[in-house]
Amino acid sequence: MEIPLAVTGYDISIWIHITAVVVGFGATFGEALFFPVAMKMDPRHLPYVHRIQLAINRNLATPALVLIIATGIYQLVDRDWDIGAFWISATFLIVIIIGGLLGGYFIPADRRLEAMVSDEIAAAGDGPFEPSDEYLARSRTEGFVGTATGLLVIVAIYLMVVKPGA
Repeated sequence: MEIPLAVTGYDISIWIHITAVVVGFGATFGEALFFPVAMKMDPRHLPYVHRIQLAINRNLATPALVLIIATGIYQLVDRDWDIGAFWISATFLIVIIIGGLLGGYFIPADRRLEAMVSDEIAAAGDGPFEPSDEYLARSRTEGFVGTATGLLVIVAIYLMVVKPGA
């Protein structure tokens, strides 16, 4: 049995690309569990939910997105693929949408939700605490947008693996 030892720049790029998707976006799928677990344990844990989501989005998802774009462009150039091919252009569009959602929606939303629920907890003092209807509605919206974004990640993975029309 022969073991090939030659590794190309393209191979390294694919490895970095896939690793970035797994590390950067894998953690975001777990975020769907944070809110319901915090609510069952004690709603006073909700500020932590938003802080951890901010940390994941800033320190894992955003840098991963940069690596995904850089390695995707490298692969596009290395293989001389047509950027107009549906599977490539649709995937780039998805990545741009996800980047916009990270910086323009998720990070600001978690900052606002953390501040909102922290203020509500402080106002409740040591007494019983239930988050406001406004907070819950905004959290549900974030959960819906998070689910839609997760589906976009799955569609992008499908397009990259199957390469329809290639």
